[in-house]
Amino acid sequence: VVNATDRTPRIELRELARIVYFRPDTLPPGIQPELMATRHYVPRQYPFAFTNGVQASWLEVDTDTGFVKLLRHWVVEDCGTIINPQLVDEQIRGGVVQGLGAALFEKCIYDERGQLTNANMADYLVPMSGEMPDIDIGHVVSPTAESELGAKGAGEAGTAGAAAAVANAVNDALKPFGAVITEIPLTPQIILTALKRI
Repeated sequence: VVNATDRTPRIELRELARIVYFRPDTLPPGIQPELMATRHYVPRQYPFAFTNGVQASWLEVDTDTGFVKLLRHWVVEDCGTIINPQLVDEQIRGGVVQGLGAALFEKCIYDERGQLTNANMADYLVPMSGEMPDIDIGHVVSPTAESELGAKGAGEAGTAGAAAAVANAVNDALKPFGAVITEIPLTPQIILTALKRI
């Protein structure tokens, strides 16, 4: 740590850390014993740095059971400048899995008194690795002027787009049967009801 005006050395960082973390009692009254610096970034032209992308889902619908089998899923996302490609891809995959869960599995069930009956992980269905398809990811990079590096963020578009891609693919599969579904999750009961099988 140096004096800001003449750059004279004042104290070594390791000594400052020792005092702050092991001898805060020696600091003057009113000094918060933390070595922390926090900065926040807020875009000025608009309140969000939007990501955007496109998704497609390939699946099979068993018209006898109402079960949907996910075969493959594609995502092309524009999250601006990519700093860590592997991390970005996995964040997008995580968002897609959340969207696929919302599309096919995650349904809250209430009893006649309004009590949630599937409020734990034993009863509430979430997607597992066995139900997930291969998720192929591509990128279009158009940096935003709203951040220093041109990064926009990633993952959110994966969640929102996945459920819509699955719902559209299911409706496409059911088109020959004259069935259209406008709600999620696309449970077997919903699909069989749309097919007039139950």
